[in-house]
Amino acid sequence: MTPDAAPGPPPLASWLAATLVVGTSAAVLVIELLAIRLLAPYVGVTLDTYTAIIGTVLAGIAIGAWIGGVAADRVDPRRLIPPLLVLGGALAIATIAIVRVLGDGLQSTSGVGVMFLSAIAFLPSATVLSAVPPAVVKLQLRSLAETGAKVGQLSAWGTAGAIVATFLTGFVLVAIAAVTTLIVTVGVALIIAGAALWATVGRATLRAQLPLIGVAAFIAVAAGLAMVAVASPCEYETAYYCASIEPDGDGAVLVLDDLRHSYVDLDDPRHLEFWYVDRIGDVIDALPAGPINIAHIGGGALTLPRYVSETRPGSEQSVFELDAQLIDIVERELPLASSDGIDIRTGDARVGVDDLDDSSVDVVVGDAFSSRAVPWHLTTVEFAEEIDRVLADDGVYVLNVIDRGDGRFLESMTRTLSETFEVTVVLGPSASEGRLGNSLLIASRAPITLDSGNLGGGGLADDVAALARRGQLLTDDYAPVDQLIAR
Repeated sequence: MTPDAAPGPPPLASWLAATLVVGTSAAVLVIELLAIRLLAPYVGVTLDTYTAIIGTVLAGIAIGAWIGGVAADRVDPRRLIPPLLVLGGALAIATIAIVRVLGDGLQSTSGVGVMFLSAIAFLPSATVLSAVPPAVVKLQLRSLAETGAKVGQLSAWGTAGAIVATFLTGFVLVAIAAVTTLIVTVGVALIIAGAALWATVGRATLRAQLPLIGVAAFIAVAAGLAMVAVASPCEYETAYYCASIEPDGDGAVLVLDDLRHSYVDLDDPRHLEFWYVDRIGDVIDALPAGPINIAHIGGGALTLPRYVSETRPGSEQSVFELDAQLIDIVERELPLASSDGIDIRTGDARVGVDDLDDSSVDVVVGDAFSSRAVPWHLTTVEFAEEIDRVLADDGVYVLNVIDRGDGRFLESMTRTLSETFEVTVVLGPSASEGRLGNSLLIASRAPITLDSGNLGGGGLADDVAALARRGQLLTDDYAPVDQLIAR
């Protein structure tokens, strides 16, 4: 043996070592990306959600790499890797059950609550799976002279696996299979890989590790039973939402994640159930009679496009909806009586509005916000300028704003629109109507003569200028929307 030789068990075949590092690194990234969809029905998709998940998984990678390296120095890595794979696979499957059980009982959707749920659900699997690469590296090192090359090579393979998993999951997998199916598939694949490697370590080692096998089996079985006992809140899963359509009185409600987003009465499209949607209808009704050209930013269940088709036949409507799968679900479950004049464009509205001609639209309706997920790039002065470009000289921009905090987001949106439009009206519901988080901003270059009488109730803000002075100007360079809403 040469002086720089590292004693120990024989190394794995190069292809197997690379496969293990690629596979476990990829599994961690798949779980990280799918974690967002798992948590969304319970805590929404906010900056808090992304921050908690990314931080939790990074912590798991760091802890797992450290523990795996220490363990590999003390235990034959050939004996260490199989139980790590099996246990990691079982814990991956368990994430579904943990989120469903704890998510239903979660009392707070604050950063602390989201961090707690993320840590309990995803830290164990990320930690265990991240312990595999250091064990593989230890096993492959035969000579101190090649330490850098081996570590660098396997690290590169691991990073490549994470990159491929990220692109494959985001661009392909979430569009063809349910989130739970993907996670269970990853978990089962890890368990099978671990079991196959276990068969190579010898009967004595296998007998010694029977307790670990039992623990992994218990976790997997318990997770499966919990998944059956606690059903998924999703009737449908799209790339962006956990969606369901629920009967409600004479109509149906579209629920996205855990929030009611749209109400549709197929027999009476004029019926606008939600307070703010009814007020938007009043704004549209206040325009001169006849067909109009209207752009909807946010499609949902297509409630307002149905209303406009019914009340103003012959109107030209452009609907910008990010989620193509959601539109498919709505058109199948809540079919349009007529789609004449309705042009549904799937994709990001910020990009889609660029295709509208200058001064071509009478009304732009902004309703792409929810109380937990605000696309910040639709809040900025630059986007307001783009809306101004497409509006006719007497056109109106009506924007639904939901503020869960102390009003700072509403104030900031008021200031931002006031930078572009000459007139901004702020309309809020009366206390008896509830939904105090909802307000409407109505903006135009021309004077707006609306009052609470022809808007079916609610109150107009007395001093819009005072609201604007208290707000922050939101720009593409600075738009702390999530923080403003959470205050």
